Amino acid sequence: ENFFCKLKEFKRIAMRCDKTDASFCAMVNLAAAIINSR
Repeated sequence: ENFFCKLKEFKRIAMRCDKTDASFCAMVNLAAAIINSR
């Protein structure tokens, strides 16, 4: 639950403003990498 809360802090993911599923998935992966590196 805590991970998803942190993931939703990224505006681009929370608003789902990516047009394709592939770019949304890439942004989720990038955000997860940033969260893990903190």
